[in-house]
Amino acid sequence: MSAPLLRVTDITVRFGGIVALSGVSLDVTVGSIQAVIGPNGAGKSTLLNVITGLCRASEGAVSFADQRIDRARPHIVSRKGIARTFQNTELFGEMSAVENVMVGSDRHHAYGLTSAATHAGGYRPMEKQARREAEDLLALVGLEGQMNMAAAALPFGGQRRLEIARALATRPRLLLLDEPAAGLRTAEVEDLTHILLRIRSERGLTILVIDHVMALVMAISDRISVLNFGHKIADGDPAEVRKSPEVIRAYLGEKAEHAFRP
Repeated sequence: MSAPLLRVTDITVRFGGIVALSGVSLDVTVGSIQAVIGPNGAGKSTLLNVITGLCRASEGAVSFADQRIDRARPHIVSRKGIARTFQNTELFGEMSAVENVMVGSDRHHAYGLTSAATHAGGYRPMEKQARREAEDLLALVGLEGQMNMAAAALPFGGQRRLEIARALATRPRLLLLDEPAAGLRTAEVEDLTHILLRIRSERGLTILVIDHVMALVMAISDRISVLNFGHKIADGDPAEVRKSPEVIRAYLGEKAEHAFRP
């Protein structure tokens, strides 16, 4: 069996006397979609912050493609092939959708300072290539008709998709999504489900997603890990997690058991 693309081993994170994560481990296999769920404060976003270098673990290790990355800075983690989105959209509001995505691909279209200042040399062909790639990614996430719209003018669901397109522009091997379905309507969640499955199938990406929207999580996930108060309390396929009394009790409460049923 091949080694996982991402391996998180016994990660513990302490903020003073608060333990945000305690001995959390998980493996994410190549080409899979894996979800991390849990109630607010369970440590989910902290886990993504550790993986991407925004937060340093007190103990444990993170490996990506068999290389340790838990001491690497965020830009180094990105260069190794990991991209992420955030709970709150972080877009350039006055720039168009296509320009936002082009920003994500900037390091793949390098040119000299003189070329950038004068638009001479290799600048123009590289800019055209970057725009074509950005347009393809916007079409992939269903924004082909809004490419020239200012990011701030997009509806909230469109902004969520735009962030995903910009993350894809970095050409990652692993895509980390922090609550991409938060605040979306039912129809938008269904659209996002299809988009993520399409990204996996067409781009061959591995995806690790955090979300509270069970309709999305259960529809796309090959495997689900469950956190509660910084501890991993379950790990398995959706059917296993759906049946776990501990997950139902910790995450939803006994009265909400139906939310995990198909």
